[in-house]
Amino acid sequence: MNLLRNAIKSHVSVRTIRPMQALPSFLGASPKRFSTGTDEPQPPQPDASVNQFMESASKGFVFAKLHGITKHTMKSDIMSLLEGCNLTADDIKVHYSRSFFPLGMMLRFSSPAAFSNSARTIRRFDRLYRLEKVEASDWDIVRPYNGKTVLLLGIPRNALVEDVERFLSGCDYDPSSIQMVTVPKPGTPVPFRFTTVRFPSQIQAMNACISKNRNVCLNNQLSVRVLH
Repeated sequence: MNLLRNAIKSHVSVRTIRPMQALPSFLGASPKRFSTGTDEPQPPQPDASVNQFMESASKGFVFAKLHGITKHTMKSDIMSLLEGCNLTADDIKVHYSRSFFPLGMMLRFSSPAAFSNSARTIRRFDRLYRLEKVEASDWDIVRPYNGKTVLLLGIPRNALVEDVERFLSGCDYDPSSIQMVTVPKPGTPVPFRFTTVRFPSQIQAMNACISKNRNVCLNNQLSVRVLH
């Protein structure tokens, strides 16, 4: 009889304790289970610079530098040389030195395939040209002149802006764009001086080059050429 009573007590004790063991679990549950989602952390949004980088990368541009050009090489010459590679005038920049000696042409290809086609073409002229792939930053730092800027070489040391304006008399140009620059000339104490002038269009710049080349400014004969 005692054994029966002990068994009944033990059975009742187990059934009573089990619900109580579940209670702390219920009370300790995270309230986030009942959240509507407003408390969830939001993923960081990419800024505008990242979006621009991703957009540029998605276009698949490939940038390169063409070596071996001269001061007489024009954009149209390279477009003709690389015909079929989908290059436009806006995809070409001339990389000039500080004294406006052409160091090469920066090229922007629309795809890796276009660059590969150009590389195969250039290899046929390996004694004249050399094509190397560069970074997008190398393209960005080169200033485009687009055939609208004229370079005046041989400017006298004592020439003023007014003298340049008299030299360009009859031409349609932007007077505020006149820049007179003096740089050291290696091997001689006499500095190298030149002037750049911007014109409204390529045609007007070329007309000025044709009409003013070898004309005189303060007894100095100037060389005039267009920057591409």
